Amino acid sequence: MKPTVTLSASLLLALLSTAFADDLKPKHAPTSPTATAPIVVPMELLPSGHFVVAPLLNGKGPFRFVLDTGAPMTIINSRTAKAGDLTKKKAGGGGLMSMFGSMQGMTVDMMELGELKAEKTTAMVMNHPTVEALSEAFKKDFGPVEGLIGFPFFARYAMTVDYRKKELTFVPNGYKPGDYLEDLVSRLGDTDTINKPKMIAPGGLWGFEVAKGKTDTEAGMVVTKVYADGPAAAGGLAVGDRLLTLDGRWTDSPGDAALATQSIKPGTPTAAVLKRDQKEITLSITPLRGR
Repeated sequence: MKPTVTLSASLLLALLSTAFADDLKPKHAPTSPTATAPIVVPMELLPSGHFVVAPLLNGKGPFRFVLDTGAPMTIINSRTAKAGDLTKKKAGGGGLMSMFGSMQGMTVDMMELGELKAEKTTAMVMNHPTVEALSEAFKKDFGPVEGLIGFPFFARYAMTVDYRKKELTFVPNGYKPGDYLEDLVSRLGDTDTINKPKMIAPGGLWGFEVAKGKTDTEAGMVVTKVYADGPAAAGGLAVGDRLLTLDGRWTDSPGDAALATQSIKPGTPTAAVLKRDQKEITLSITPLRGR
């Protein structure tokens, strides 16, 4: 019987960040790419800048998913998992409990985007607040957003985005990702690994705090505090700014923001895109080394 692990939100986010940073160096060596013609897939572009595709999951659908090149996991909301009869296909990693509720690992036997077919794609069944907020904000004009496609799918391909034509072009690269949920649960069960400081400490000190209200459906999070003499203050960040991205990564939720900050090495000048007085501006913030 696979374990179900309960953990705090901050520890989960830190573990995800560290675990998947390590996993980008594949434990399973990529196979040799097969010469294949590029496959072009249409996409929708939401007003928020997210692009949406419509995959079939085990032959059912199509469903509308955000394709997120910064996401370590593929996420499917519980409604879609039930509609597609996917919850019976559980992945080897078991489940987790977090601030977002239950998260159950599962495997999609076949994920299809047009002519593109990916077998045995691991995913997490959960109702992620950012996905839910996007769906609520745009379902009237664009339809619902039912999940998020992440690394276990797109890592298999070299991908090109054409915003003008609203097309994605995929070329198989020969790499087959492993079961990252199983790897994560294994790490959580290793107390020696969990107790290492690098697993729970942020990579650098930023000097600001952000928050998002339950009814806030706008992109980004509001800056609620900027510490004097800190990196954020030095970079020009101010209370009331709405942080949209950090180093090109979305900061739409506490989890997104935590993953973005943890992926950046101290001393690295980092682009922070924000909205101030209804205008979008870009600042440079350089995090300090943690003590």
